Amino acid sequence: MEKIILTGDRPTGKLHLGHYVGSLKRRVELQNSGEFDKIFVMIADAQALTDNADNPEKVRQNIIEVALDYLSVGLDPEKTTIFIQSMVPELTELAFYYMNLVTVSRVQRNPTVKTEIKMRNFEQSIPVGFFCYPVSQASDITAFKATTVPVGEDQAPMIELTREIVNRFNNVYGETLVEPEILLPENAVCQRLPGTDGKAKMSKSLGNCIYLSDTAKEMAKKVKGMYTDPLHLNITDPGHLEGNCPFIYLDAFCNDGHFEKYLPEYKNLQELKDHYTRGGLGDGTVKKFLINVLDETLVPIRERRKQWEQDIPAVYEILRKGSEAAREVAAKTLHEVREAMKINYFDDAELIKQHSEKYASVK
Repeated sequence: MEKIILTGDRPTGKLHLGHYVGSLKRRVELQNSGEFDKIFVMIADAQALTDNADNPEKVRQNIIEVALDYLSVGLDPEKTTIFIQSMVPELTELAFYYMNLVTVSRVQRNPTVKTEIKMRNFEQSIPVGFFCYPVSQASDITAFKATTVPVGEDQAPMIELTREIVNRFNNVYGETLVEPEILLPENAVCQRLPGTDGKAKMSKSLGNCIYLSDTAKEMAKKVKGMYTDPLHLNITDPGHLEGNCPFIYLDAFCNDGHFEKYLPEYKNLQELKDHYTRGGLGDGTVKKFLINVLDETLVPIRERRKQWEQDIPAVYEILRKGSEAAREVAAKTLHEVREAMKINYFDDAELIKQHSEKYASVK
């Protein structure tokens, strides 16, 4: 069996550091590992419309932003198929069939759906499209027969539902679909990078993001304003690491080599943490070090983005070709699904023959 990856993002804004450590960096590593036969990365515009139906322009304008971010971090269209979800209509048809295999109560029990309904204030009036988006995700994954889905821990319930739908379909109609496995970030910190304000998750809606496309000046300003230890009022005060954003970010981004370059008085992050917790180390020193660490990561990303920004038609051509290639694969899976469900009426020669013989015998 081929090893295939399917993953993606909703185009509701530019991508940020949370996306980078949670998925983008790993996608590039997997792309370049040579371990996978095919990699599909989807810009999930149809899914984004489930809670942005009254503002389609927001989704429309951000497709190019997400594409630029993909290319700037190193996703290579020669190795990875980058496509737009709505340009593959077969996904919608698959989702429609899968809806018959899962109950309303099962979707309601999904903890991710519960959280997102509350976050969007949909408790009293849930759009049907938004409520059903876990089934749509199952369609996206199975259409490409993905064996591996790299996502954050919060998406684990979605993958579990996909596995249930696959098993139900195969039990009812015969072995057709592939059951995917989840691939979580290796670094636990990367599973949920907090926002600069210390809130649990970096989020565009909360305004606590550092974007991959931020200038060096913008990034530095956001780091300087990061939430630290509110009890660390003086340099001599012992500091606390829990919930301290600069240290959480350093856990995700820095290595020993960074200390040699930018803070040689310390050998590694543990030494820096030890000094901070016993007192005598200011937040400003930690933040200045973090700025250098992040800048080393972001400089090549910014440079690649500037290059792609100079040829936007080429970016759209990548998306067009990727969408065409994705549609070809999804169409093949849909054909197999329709055949398994016996709704391929015009291709079923045996059905046509059976009915011909039945009515030919009627005198």
